[in-house]
Amino acid sequence: MQRRSIQQIVILFVICGVIVAGLAWWLNYRNVSQELVLDDNGKAKELAAPVAPDALQNNNEAVTNTMNPKAVFTTNKGTFELELFEDQMPITVGNFIKLAGEGFYNGTKFHRVIDGFMIQGGDPNSKTDATTTYGQGGPGYTIQDEFVSAPDLSNTRGSIAMANTGQPNSGGSQFFIDTVDNTGLDFDKEPLTSKHPVFGHVISGMDVIDAISKTKTGPRDIPVDPVIIESVNIVRN
Repeated sequence: MQRRSIQQIVILFVICGVIVAGLAWWLNYRNVSQELVLDDNGKAKELAAPVAPDALQNNNEAVTNTMNPKAVFTTNKGTFELELFEDQMPITVGNFIKLAGEGFYNGTKFHRVIDGFMIQGGDPNSKTDATTTYGQGGPGYTIQDEFVSAPDLSNTRGSIAMANTGQPNSGGSQFFIDTVDNTGLDFDKEPLTSKHPVFGHVISGMDVIDAISKTKTGPRDIPVDPVIIESVNIVRN
């Protein structure tokens, strides 16, 4: 009986030793620090980032959330598509989707085009030939400025943002698409030059937008050859 008790005690000590060793190894593994990868000369090695989809490497065309709705613009100069940041900009995107669904933008023009800056549209007055009123129209109401700080909500090339009168909460239907990086138009940049909330980004057809931006213009940056938005269709996955 005594011999069996000694064997049991020895087995218990062995089991405890295995448990303690395993616990020590696990804690040491958890506390391993992330070290720089060094090259043969002892310098930090530059590691390539994961390969991005082709869209991310072409004209800033990128989708950030596949669940967001898309806006397909059909113009007399070609078709392009944007992702609308509904997940981050519900007020602005909701208003744009409402107007597009009503056919508000159909037949309007890109009434202000500045090469190396942006193309602007969304004015119902541009459906007429009365160019003196271009840029003054809207939906008959204004919406709240939706200022959200996020890396992708910046006026970079390919972004779509709200136009306004320069006064707070004066946006309605007019918008512009940046053809270059215009981060000075962001509400949270210094020195502040304007406040234009970004609510989407081009995901295909940036070449069409670039072609529109180079169209010949006359007084007040109005295209000599009208650039007509034939339709804006909202697409959901």
